[in-house]
Amino acid sequence: MSDSKLEENSFRIDDLMKSGRKVIQSSNEFCFSMDSVLLAHFPKLKRKFKVLDLGTGTGVIPLLIADEVAQVTAIELNSTMAEIARRNVELNNLSDKIFVIEGDYKNFRKHFKAESFDLVVANPPYRAIGSGAVNEIEGVATARHEFTATLDDVVTAARFVLKYHGIFCMIHICERLCEIVDVLHNHQFEMKRLRLIQPKFSKLPNLMLLEAMVGGAAGSLKIEKPLIVHNEDGSYSDEINLIYGL
Repeated sequence: MSDSKLEENSFRIDDLMKSGRKVIQSSNEFCFSMDSVLLAHFPKLKRKFKVLDLGTGTGVIPLLIADEVAQVTAIELNSTMAEIARRNVELNNLSDKIFVIEGDYKNFRKHFKAESFDLVVANPPYRAIGSGAVNEIEGVATARHEFTATLDDVVTAARFVLKYHGIFCMIHICERLCEIVDVLHNHQFEMKRLRLIQPKFSKLPNLMLLEAMVGGAAGSLKIEKPLIVHNEDGSYSDEINLIYGL
């Protein structure tokens, strides 16, 4: 994709600050945020892992974890975003490690074999329909609100594709924690790790990273120290700087 073509279609190329990788994004669609970067750094990855990213968007999570796993499959419903994700894979010469599917992960039986992945990651829409203001840009609205997939849809798909004792990692808003625990239990998951994310040390947590295991034993939840995003002066914390390689 040429620079003139990028400009014509409101596309840009951003630096991922990892292994020299770049990511194409469009201002007319949902651009990846820090949420995706934090999620990419949360799982305990293994070289043998086959990973599935549910609702990959621009494909940023696969780009960030590809070096540390066997392969990553990424599925995206939005056709424009799926094409951007494919272009990002090609741009970074990762076609042998990352495979992008355009499709609806609610139709998981159509796209995947049962219990065929070791790890599933998801940065799903945070808000139930009717909760909060809806963005006028359709791609942004569907990324933030559950128009195309509910919390139960995400967990149902993850359970179908994960092996027994497979791992599911997700980032979500703290206010839905109780609901998330209920949905996980309904699908044979047990939470194993929980890390709250605070905008600043002086602010209450607003996001959380969680890890759940298929068939995991109850009563073994590890609550990790909070992740502080900003110092009180607004600058990034040391940990965020480390994550971003700054």
